[in-house]
Amino acid sequence: MTSGSAMVDSAQPRVTVIIPHLNTPESLGRCLDSVTAQHLDRGRAQIIVVDNGSSVSLDAVKARYRGVVFAAEPRPGPGLARNHGIALAAAPVLAFIDADCRAAPGWLQAAVDAVEADPARAIIGGDIRIDFADAAHLTPIEAYEAVFGFRQQMYIEQKHFSVTANLAMARRVHAIVGDFAGIDTAEDLDWGQRAHRLGFAIHYLPSMRVYHPARPDSTALERKWQRHTRHDWNAHVAGGRPAWRWRARAAAMALSLPVEALKLFTSDRISGAANRLAGVGALARIRWFRATEMLRLMSAPTESGADFWNRSP
Repeated sequence: MTSGSAMVDSAQPRVTVIIPHLNTPESLGRCLDSVTAQHLDRGRAQIIVVDNGSSVSLDAVKARYRGVVFAAEPRPGPGLARNHGIALAAAPVLAFIDADCRAAPGWLQAAVDAVEADPARAIIGGDIRIDFADAAHLTPIEAYEAVFGFRQQMYIEQKHFSVTANLAMARRVHAIVGDFAGIDTAEDLDWGQRAHRLGFAIHYLPSMRVYHPARPDSTALERKWQRHTRHDWNAHVAGGRPAWRWRARAAAMALSLPVEALKLFTSDRISGAANRLAGVGALARIRWFRATEMLRLMSAPTESGADFWNRSP
């Protein structure tokens, strides 16, 4: 496929797909391949890529996908990039996917059908799976993230939010809930819980599936948890909670390995004893890292979430 123009024309589209991007043009190309290959039973899709301050050129991607709208949001943070895309959206349905994700066949039709069934209320979060290089021989990080990286059903049913890498809603619903937050807030958690407080229910739809690559190395995985831990710390401080509770959470994180390891050994998202053992090794390292990072943040209160986001490739 050489262009996204087959899914875009001058008529009002049925759905707008919004993709924030930062410094991953090759991944963005794979994402756009998967999105432009989606089929709708009627109507068309508008596709918007919002670059979030990349230091690499997107000229080759723009030349290949001439039917895709490209915009720029210089302020760091995927939430702000999504807001920019929403401002440009022409469709009544919004669908979100990340630039490093790959949409499974049927993803967009499932999202649109679910939103259109209840356009005044529906917020839909889909399944997110790890895109294995070789499912029979997983790396430790692949095994870990397959189980713990994106627990969408639990997030939606227990914490009332969907990861924004696979989310859909009517534009009118977004207008009521409001924009996504900036870099120092977990924008998916914040937005979902605001929606929940307003009386909206987020629904999990397993047939709306995307694939996300595992982090390439331990450093990238640690950066992810630095961002999330910073968001949690900001919420802890903003809520006026005592320091001893944060220290207790850090201790619980370090001591939780046996319970979390059991989840890894019983999950149906990976198979094989070697893969499960590899995942336990990664789990132990990241749990210890998260515990020590929690304690470190108590002495670095002025650090910004942007320090862990807007990086060179």
